[in-house]
Amino acid sequence: MKHNFLNLEIWKRSRKLVKDTYLVTQEFPQEEKFGLTSQMRRCAVSVSSNIAEGCGRGTNPQLIHFLDIAIGSLCELQTQIYLSYDLTYLSKTKAEGFIKEITEIRSMIQGFKKSLK
Repeated sequence: MKHNFLNLEIWKRSRKLVKDTYLVTQEFPQEEKFGLTSQMRRCAVSVSSNIAEGCGRGTNPQLIHFLDIAIGSLCELQTQIYLSYDLTYLSKTKAEGFIKEITEIRSMIQGFKKSLK
């Protein structure tokens, strides 16, 4: 069964996560342009992209596979948020806001996966 990713709240929220990630990493030091900044942006983009790609596949097992990849990217981004906080690139408030959103999106994806089984 195909799903229209445009109608999924997890895709909408992960798309906003991309925007927020791009905006916050603009404030990172220039020497991080090809390091943490680039990696965080790729991870954030990967979440919404994998949700969309999975929805474009023909079966629920394929969709679940891509949702698992999206969860992996969320975990990677969460780690990078902690590193950014450790390096004082992010304030505690911003880091906590990102972690909260990542946790909520991850929970939503897990719930969607359960509904597909």
